[in-house]
Amino acid sequence: MDIISILEDKKRGRALSREQIAYFVKGAADGSIPDYQLTALLMAIRLNGMDARETADLTMEMAASGHMLDPDVGGVPVDKHSTGGVGDTTTLVLAPLVAACGGKVLKMSGRGLGHTGGTIDKLESIPGMRVELPEEVFVSIVRCVGCAVVGQSPQLAPADKRLYALRDVTATVDSIPLIVSSILSKKFAAGAKAIVLDVKAGSGAIMPTLEASIDLAKAMVDIGSHAGRKIIAVVSGMEEPLGSHVGNALEVKEAIDILSGRAAGPLKRVSLFLGSQMLVASGVAETEEEALAMLNDALNSGAGLQKLKEMITAQGGDCRVCDDVSLLPQAPVLYPVKARQDGYLAHVNGTVLGLAAQRMGAGRISKTDIIDPAVGFVMEKRIGDFVKTGDVVCTLHAASQQNAKETEQRILDALTFANEPAPKARLLYALVKPEGVTELSE
Repeated sequence: MDIISILEDKKRGRALSREQIAYFVKGAADGSIPDYQLTALLMAIRLNGMDARETADLTMEMAASGHMLDPDVGGVPVDKHSTGGVGDTTTLVLAPLVAACGGKVLKMSGRGLGHTGGTIDKLESIPGMRVELPEEVFVSIVRCVGCAVVGQSPQLAPADKRLYALRDVTATVDSIPLIVSSILSKKFAAGAKAIVLDVKAGSGAIMPTLEASIDLAKAMVDIGSHAGRKIIAVVSGMEEPLGSHVGNALEVKEAIDILSGRAAGPLKRVSLFLGSQMLVASGVAETEEEALAMLNDALNSGAGLQKLKEMITAQGGDCRVCDDVSLLPQAPVLYPVKARQDGYLAHVNGTVLGLAAQRMGAGRISKTDIIDPAVGFVMEKRIGDFVKTGDVVCTLHAASQQNAKETEQRILDALTFANEPAPKARLLYALVKPEGVTELSE
């Protein structure tokens, strides 16, 4: 067996055998297959797809490419994963809230992928924060604190770590088999027994349509349930940035603002809904209503913010940022982007906004790029708002005046105004469980 014959089969749309998949996964993990051949295979998979059996085989082989943890964390280890979006800071809100309610959040996150932000990049904007920890330390923090959020270790799903980085820079992000296998292989390897998936739909999502997002959710729930995990998927809206802040340190700030009671809005609402699913899936609460009451109590009492402080401290970070957000990296230039016409904000191109943040330095264009944790922007208006000429629609946090001016037009290009009132963007579309799909109304 060799990689050329595997490439030939997938190029022609033929299904790969379990043995072929195991061969190239091993080559990705140990480095014996070079990047250029893996990239060619990723593109062939993106163009020609994989059937359900291939996708399941790929998921399990990637999970088994390194260590498989079975951690004792004093409860059911629960994880949440988003398929990616813009201003999607739910992990930093819900992980400490769920932990404050007695959950055990064993969270392995990724870096930015394409136009979407990465939780690990966000956490690294906290001074001293360590996101690469030995497995035993990771598990110990979850056992003692209740939550830990770390990057993918070299020992856990190493094949995925390499393929993930290649997908980011080769336009192969939006492939259901590659997304499913990447997400679930990490969850299985890290030992999560309950998994809540946040599958995005809308202009800022990886998947192009609501139907494709629901198909992705179904595929992951099917594979996860067959692997013996308690798994639920929420299909949520990404028609505009979920939070108002986009950029690494800015998103940490917004999460702190929510946990401290200074901010609310769509990011808070979606975080609470996802958190309620985590508490039910892990058996901490019996019903969604009970779970939501527990989460709101943890929010209102300050217990959620305290858990975030404990997690940051346990991972070597400066928890003073939770009391003084000015200790987070600050961009030298604040630049207001002003509307050039009157009208209702009717549409936001989330992908264009995500790429604007990436080009500011908040994300990577090539896998060797260094992220600037301070840059990004704050959206001052949301879909449905009426805007007058000269109103500030966005405040840029830029590295330079030139960088800000280059970004200004990209922001304006992402916004569409109308003369008639526009409805607010939808936040929640569907709840997908092994037994079926339930439409959500919000």
